[in-house]
Amino acid sequence: MRQDQEDPYQRRSAQVYAAADRAGSGSVASPRPVLYDAVLLDRDGTLIEDVPYNGDPEKVRPVPGARAALDRLRAAGLRLAVVTNQSGLARGYFTGAQMRAVHARVEELLGRFDAWLVCPHDDADGCDCRKPAPGLVHAAARELGTTASRCVLVGDIGRDVAAALAAGAAGVLVPTPVTRPEEIAAAGWVASDLPSAVHEILRRQQAVQPATPSGEPVRTALVVRSDSAGDVLVTGPAIRAVAAGAQRVVLLCGPRGRAAANLLPGVDEIIEHPLPWIDPTPGPVDAQAIRDLTARLGAVGADQAVVFTSFHQSALPLALLLRMAGIDRIAAISDDYPGSLLDVRHRVPVGVPEPERALSLAAAAGHRLPDGDEPVLGLRRDAVPPRPADLGDPGYVVLHPGSAASSRACPPELATRIAGALTDAGHRVLVTGGPDERAVTARVAAAGGTDLGGRTDLAGLAAIVADASAVVVGNTGPAHLAAATGVPVVSLFAPTVPFGQWGPYRVPAVRLGDAAAPCRDTRAASCPVPGHPCLSGIDPEQVVDALRTLAVSGGGGR
Repeated sequence: MRQDQEDPYQRRSAQVYAAADRAGSGSVASPRPVLYDAVLLDRDGTLIEDVPYNGDPEKVRPVPGARAALDRLRAAGLRLAVVTNQSGLARGYFTGAQMRAVHARVEELLGRFDAWLVCPHDDADGCDCRKPAPGLVHAAARELGTTASRCVLVGDIGRDVAAALAAGAAGVLVPTPVTRPEEIAAAGWVASDLPSAVHEILRRQQAVQPATPSGEPVRTALVVRSDSAGDVLVTGPAIRAVAAGAQRVVLLCGPRGRAAANLLPGVDEIIEHPLPWIDPTPGPVDAQAIRDLTARLGAVGADQAVVFTSFHQSALPLALLLRMAGIDRIAAISDDYPGSLLDVRHRVPVGVPEPERALSLAAAAGHRLPDGDEPVLGLRRDAVPPRPADLGDPGYVVLHPGSAASSRACPPELATRIAGALTDAGHRVLVTGGPDERAVTARVAAAGGTDLGGRTDLAGLAAIVADASAVVVGNTGPAHLAAATGVPVVSLFAPTVPFGQWGPYRVPAVRLGDAAAPCRDTRAASCPVPGHPCLSGIDPEQVVDALRTLAVSGGGGR
């Protein structure tokens, strides 16, 4: 295949796999896509000062700035609910009437909430509502007439964030003196106080809505995402947003992302070409290849180019080529001074999830998702082949131990023990991997499971993932395939990159691993610490417990 080869695709009317498809019968699609339509708040330590087992309304003291922050959310049209563990009820430290009196005092000081959701149990009761279980989050979403993926939960300890993650909601940690350092390290989104959390919720909400429309109709838009399969997949919502405002969309991607590009809705044509300033192992710059690429980009006849990059990449080398190709309007994220290379120079704070980061660039360029399209990852159904019949019924667990970056792969010895533990717990396990991972998948599957190493391409893997009850995987492409098909994820997440940016997006998930390991934020492709300590300390029984948290039962059910 030539580096500049182009394939046409008819994708505008294709049905889409998306996380929203699995939201359940209680899901409510908003006519205008937004990130959130409800904010859930922990009570003690988040809204009011933490007085252990308080049944006395006179001891209620709001945290600083709480009333003004909540009024900002109300003014923005967001519904509010309190989700709180109150084991004091189970222990007899206060009565239900006393608790309701406390809540009445909270509303007197902080304003009315749309719902109160209380877990009255203790840890030993084994309920599904006590945080970190996701039951309260799901119940609050139902009470508010929405879905968990459209909620953001603000809390002060790791249980709050874990409950949000397990429900598929966003979680914001506002630490207090009782918050443990490991909880702060594991949280994907941390705010210094409640007003700061509210400010960022509203900023992210606004960032994905264009301040002004794009103006003149866009006949042809060139979108760019030159990176790996996972990077292309997380850019999907933003590409759909551009497609909603353009008659034709051409995607420039690299060889490593081509298979994922084939799966994206909203793309009419693909140009494949490696970019030496993006590829992790680039060859020498080939002047003729760059001239050929520039000519090819000029032949697209684009009215506008939107250059999507990760937070550590520069859009400016390509912006220069696009200018030389005659494209008049170019948008990109750039902290570096772009001179005359960009018409829309967009900036995004550190820590924003990559799909939202890309959506905010699309919005800055004048594009938003069409009405009824949720801001979730998605795949074209017509690009995903039928699942092989010899794999049996849906409802299995996919275990994907490998990764193109070895620092993010599950150590084979651990993956083998996980396969055995899952099988012992009654789960049917499919072990997946690429052609170069067959030795690993064979070893892992020998402990329990079916070896599919090297048997599928990316589209075939998507078909397998789409029918899974859950996927156990590191920070690599199949995690984003799971998110794109709405499948829960047990995330064996190596902290070389931030979880808040690269964790499974808007699907139920449980994060495992040492978030404070020495490799944290190193961006290392190969493990820089002997023994792979960020993942090697995971107990396989934690994976089994994580599946229970995600309501995935042994025997192939949910």
